[in-house]
Amino acid sequence: MSDLDDKMEEIVAKLKTERDELRVQLHLLAAEAKDEWEEMEGHWEHLESRMKRVGGAAADAGDDVAAAGKQLAEEIGNAYKRIRKSLD
Repeated sequence: MSDLDDKMEEIVAKLKTERDELRVQLHLLAAEAKDEWEEMEGHWEHLESRMKRVGGAAADAGDDVAAAGKQLAEEIGNAYKRIRKSLD
């Protein structure tokens, strides 16, 4: 076998190792993104429920309810951004 063949085999072996490692990392990343998505789905349902209960009375209920809703919505939005970024 020539030096060129040896080098090509070495390059291919390194690429295979890197590919295998990336495949595992992608699988783990997808699982992490899915876990975060499922957690945020619970928060989303809570936010929707809260908005339905409070409805138009949010302004009358005070700033605390509005602030809590806004904070929850921001948390969900930030999580969605993290999930999207992890999938890119």
